Amino acid sequence: MIRTLGIIGGTFDPVHYGHLRLGAEVKAALGLAEVRLIPAGIPPHRQPPVASGEHRLAMAELGCAEFPGLVADGREILRPGPSYTVTTLQELHAEDVTRPLALIIGSDAFAGLVGWHRWEQLFTLAHLIVVERPGAPAWPDAAPSPLQEQWSRRLATDPSRLSRQLAGAIVRQSITPQPISATAIRAALARGPAGRADLGGLLPAAVLAYIDRNQLYRPPQDASQQDSENRS
Repeated sequence: MIRTLGIIGGTFDPVHYGHLRLGAEVKAALGLAEVRLIPAGIPPHRQPPVASGEHRLAMAELGCAEFPGLVADGREILRPGPSYTVTTLQELHAEDVTRPLALIIGSDAFAGLVGWHRWEQLFTLAHLIVVERPGAPAWPDAAPSPLQEQWSRRLATDPSRLSRQLAGAIVRQSITPQPISATAIRAALARGPAGRADLGGLLPAAVLAYIDRNQLYRPPQDASQQDSENRS
């Protein structure tokens, strides 16, 4: 049986255990061959990341190293222009046209899928694994009408469709809640030593060491001081 490649996109600014455990849990639950974390270069639907693409990819690689079967993929950072998911799926499909792909997406993000670039084409390139997040809207009633139609047509109760077909199914997957936020991690780091003490267990030690080593997400006064030193 051909095993499916899972894909998780995002800014990973920085990568944390919420991202990593999600990938590992979905991989194990659905028997995926591998899950790739693909940091966005230029995210089209949100503010630009704080850390550079090079740093975010390096942190994703360090984080994935703790979890067998999770791999960081830098293609969106290396590709010029907006990081459209449909383009990434086209590239992955072209690399192996016999391999099923599965885009792992939170139910909150799925609710906004109609705003994505060429969103209907996603279903011709990959399956969608919709991860239920705490506080997210119920399905399918809260979804826009075009998305409700796709949901009704494609929802699969048999996860084996992920490997029996190349694309087109929607599979719901519950996961263990991981109340970890990259925004909160950046805010804690910006508070300096006091905030850093709150980060235990939220992200891999290797990622935190990389952040320290490269002086990422520093308190504003530290950043201003470093900029002044660089200009002198």
